[in-house]
Amino acid sequence: MAGLMDLLNSDLGKQIISSVSGSAGTNEGETSSVLASVLPALVGGMMNNAQTPEGQGGLLGALLGGKHGGLLDNLSGMLGNDVQEDGGKILGHVLGDNQATVENQVSQNTGISSDKIAMIMKIAAPILMAYLAKKAQSSGLDANGQTPSGGGLTDILGGLLGGGQSQAQAQPQQSGSGDILTSMLDQDGDGQLGLGDAVSAMTKKGGLGGLLGGLFGGNK
Repeated sequence: MAGLMDLLNSDLGKQIISSVSGSAGTNEGETSSVLASVLPALVGGMMNNAQTPEGQGGLLGALLGGKHGGLLDNLSGMLGNDVQEDGGKILGHVLGDNQATVENQVSQNTGISSDKIAMIMKIAAPILMAYLAKKAQSSGLDANGQTPSGGGLTDILGGLLGGGQSQAQAQPQQSGSGDILTSMLDQDGDGQLGLGDAVSAMTKKGGLGGLLGGLFGGNK
């Protein structure tokens, strides 16, 4: 499954970076650097929330409800105030009280002002949900969080961070960028990829934000 690095380096990723830059008033290097730090934190927050029945149910409802899927089809025409308002709500659910901490730490990591980061995060959250909604649909994810192949919601989320949990267990010998991302993100060594891991990784010198941001010539 394509991870965040693959997404940001794809044609779709370049469209996302360009559209977000136009809305946030940042250049593409700045935007790519922020997204490279913010997106893992958001996915980590979703994985953390999915550990409870209530959190998983809420996320499944949002992904399967059909609200977000069309955003990726018209990025330049849909990133207005409504998207940012929706993004603020998503951030509240995903990050909760950690939102300001993430903003400040990404600001320190990238050298970009926290107000611009806050705006990028509000735009990035619905885009990520739209991307996940398409992933959920293509994988056949059902309302119980399971796919016909035997995977589940956490596998889809884990795949964005370098490999789903069941995939990692089934293919321990696999090497490459997925293993690098997993090892970087599992900062506490518990075998689980969560918000704490993502924030810890991206605030180290360089960190995941530096790794991905470097692909676009962004700040480190």
